[in-house]
Amino acid sequence: MPTSNPIPACERIVDSMIELARCSRLHRIIVAGSKAPELMFALHHRGYVRVATTATCGLPHGQYGAALVDWHGRSIKALDSTLDWLVQFLGPSAVLVIWINPAERAANRKIESLLDRLGFDIEVGALCEGGLAIAARRRDTPHMAVAA
Repeated sequence: MPTSNPIPACERIVDSMIELARCSRLHRIIVAGSKAPELMFALHHRGYVRVATTATCGLPHGQYGAALVDWHGRSIKALDSTLDWLVQFLGPSAVLVIWINPAERAANRKIESLLDRLGFDIEVGALCEGGLAIAARRRDTPHMAVAA
């Protein structure tokens, strides 16, 4: 009987985030959150070499086309302050993908309000591996992936 090797949960999460961001290997991607180094290495393993963590990204210039944020198990208030800082690194047509706990409606409204305040519109959300991944794009930008 053939054995199957199930894909680990963390690998499926990375794949889901890449798919939601519609990233190509040419995108400059910044990763944030408690598992940012692991996320960066997982992206490198998939051929995404233009990836930096918030610890290695340098000064903010709007140079990144995508941000992947692992915020699973952390507070919305902490996410608010992190995103205030992080969005300065994103270009005008950047996409932001956040992986969070599948929260109750009140928390979802807070996230929607937070993203709206920062000038992002939620494009899609997807349940994945004990969490919710949300993709949002800057308002008034074309809805297509842009190579960095």
